[in-house]
Amino acid sequence: MALETVSEQTCFGGKQGVYKHHSVSTGTDMTFAVYLPPTAADGPVPVVWYLSGLTCTHENVMVKAGAQCWAARRGIAIVMPDTSPRGDGVPDDPERAYDFGLGAGFYVNAITQPWAKHYRMYDYVVKELPEVVGENFSLNMARQGITGHSMGGHGALTIGLKNPGQFKSISAFSPIVSPMNCPWGHKALGGYLGPDEAQWAAHDACALVETARERLPLLIDQGDADDFLEEQLKPHLLEKACNKTGHPLRLRMQPGYDHSYFFIATFMQDHINWHADALN
Repeated sequence: MALETVSEQTCFGGKQGVYKHHSVSTGTDMTFAVYLPPTAADGPVPVVWYLSGLTCTHENVMVKAGAQCWAARRGIAIVMPDTSPRGDGVPDDPERAYDFGLGAGFYVNAITQPWAKHYRMYDYVVKELPEVVGENFSLNMARQGITGHSMGGHGALTIGLKNPGQFKSISAFSPIVSPMNCPWGHKALGGYLGPDEAQWAAHDACALVETARERLPLLIDQGDADDFLEEQLKPHLLEKACNKTGHPLRLRMQPGYDHSYFFIATFMQDHINWHADALN
């Protein structure tokens, strides 16, 4: 599949690149970033997917998280997709709200109009983009991990839980653990999937833990000074679901940390090591 190289820079001995391609899933051009560690020059390396949160693109984690340093040390590639389709003809929230529409794809395949034509981020992240990067970069696609932040943490948990065998490690930073039980989730899932909550449950980490066919350990870091903690994120719901089913969970409440990339950068090394230990 043809890729357009937007930019490439040497970074910690490896290569940080940004690329564009036409997506069949979304029907739009999509931009994503890939970091290749120095060891990729010698052969395929394991890969960690980083899914970003509301309003973000591939660029936020690429420039703010400091992940390349730790990925270079552990020989791990990082793939950083966008958070929604973009471009002419792609619908947005009529009120231009930040929590729906552009920048807020929620990693689902929309089934309601006008969203269904383009908002197919689940297929894009789970099926299409892995094929693209597997064909074009020195990656060991048999060794994949997935992580993300906020809405992207929701994506990492749900995609990881829904696709046993595709990923060998899962983690998240301040994830939306139960969109069925928070305002962001009600707006997004109701808008993209319609009012049938049975459809929502297929994209709710707390619901998926109960029926998971694979019990990969979960690492979650959550700041206790996060403004969204009580209303939107609710990690105690996932802790309860994991305790009920015996699903291994390491939930770390981090004193004084908020929802920002200062928080993510602080604990990125731990998450890269978590994945590297599982993938190597």
